[in-house]
Amino acid sequence: MRERNESPEGAPAVPQGPVPSRDRVARSILDHGPSSAADLADRLGITQAAVRRHLDALVAAGLVAAREQKVYGHRGRGRPAKVFLLTDSGRDAFYQAYDQLAADALRFLSEAAGGGEAGREALAAFARARLDRDAQRYREALADSGECTPTEALAGALSTDGYAATVRRAPSGEQLCQHHCPVAHIAEQFPQFCEAETEVFSQLLGTHVQRLATIAHGDGVCTTFVPAPSVPAPVVVPTEVSGRNPA
Repeated sequence: MRERNESPEGAPAVPQGPVPSRDRVARSILDHGPSSAADLADRLGITQAAVRRHLDALVAAGLVAAREQKVYGHRGRGRPAKVFLLTDSGRDAFYQAYDQLAADALRFLSEAAGGGEAGREALAAFARARLDRDAQRYREALADSGECTPTEALAGALSTDGYAATVRRAPSGEQLCQHHCPVAHIAEQFPQFCEAETEVFSQLLGTHVQRLATIAHGDGVCTTFVPAPSVPAPVVVPTEVSGRNPA
């Protein structure tokens, strides 16, 4: 239901092709507020039975919730009508201008710091401060990793925060893969966020890590290579040989 496409002039783009009826039901609730099945059927020109099927699916998906309609004044006999409203998840399914608001705020921060290198450093400091809030929780996850590798423990903590992270074995190490990035649209414009995240991973895992790919740069997955811990070579103490030629 995400409606993010815009024309080059910034106006909403005209949808291409028919909009699915289920999305039309959700959009109608977004535009008109809590609505009964009868209201939705009248507005959309479809049967109440069809509306109810779509509402059942939206409720099951957690996008819509049902409640009794509030009645002001005298209420007649019978049960009050049931109305449907969008949940927080349902609202999030539609595009909202949070990304643009965040981008505008970050540009203002950069310009307020003087722009140029000073502005870039201000953005980097903000990105690091934002990640520092999560770093302590990630450290605790690594400390309680049990039989998991530190990279696997970090992946679990990242998944809790919505990054859908997994770990793949790789020659001489592991690959930390983040299949989702909640701030990808911001990181696309401000690479300081990816750079700060890489720094935090390196600090948490106690080794230099290498970012191989990012969603913000158009890759399908954010991939970070974590080298395997180096095994120190055994120290060989030469045996003293007395009265003999060691050769």
